[in-house]
Amino acid sequence: MGKAKEFFGKCRRVWFTMRKPTKKEFETVAKISALGILVIGFFGFIFSVIMKLFS
Repeated sequence: MGKAKEFFGKCRRVWFTMRKPTKKEFETVAKISALGILVIGFFGFIFSVIMKLFS
């Protein structure tokens, strides 16, 4: 039970230090996330096209 209590203590500490992001922070995170999704999708598409060419 000691590890569980320690874990929930850490979770509680994080919960009380959280704050709502500003609009600029939110937009930055959204842009970076969208860019990451696009890059991964692009590489997946290219990989799929290459696999279809060789099969």
